[in-house]
Amino acid sequence: QVQLVESGGGSVQAGGSLKLSCAASGDTYSTYCWSWFRQVVGKERERVATLDTDGRTTYADSVKGRATISGDNAKNTISLLTLQMNSLEPEDTAMYYCAADHARLALMCSDYTPADYRYWGQGTQVTVSS
Repeated sequence: QVQLVESGGGSVQAGGSLKLSCAASGDTYSTYCWSWFRQVVGKERERVATLDTDGRTTYADSVKGRATISGDNAKNTISLLTLQMNSLEPEDTAMYYCAADHARLALMCSDYTPADYRYWGQGTQVTVSS
């Protein structure tokens, strides 16, 4: 089992920045794919950024150039996942979740859907005002 706890959300004005953190504990050595998702009430959960423990990163088009996902990658596992968000826009307002899962054959981490992720945090709210 892996436990994930997000922090760092808050309220900011458009153009501002936030750094979200996700502290991981438990059997993190077996995980491979790590992602940040976000969700607005009434809408589907959207992938924001993905990192695998080989260091590959991918981003949603909506945040490219404004977001950076990183992990501490100690001993090929992650105990702290972060998401730096800059130039925030009101459209970035959402609950942000971190998620983790194991590697799957013939499936890139960027292709994982929310249903593919076994481990989730409780979320941290980001609100961007115009």
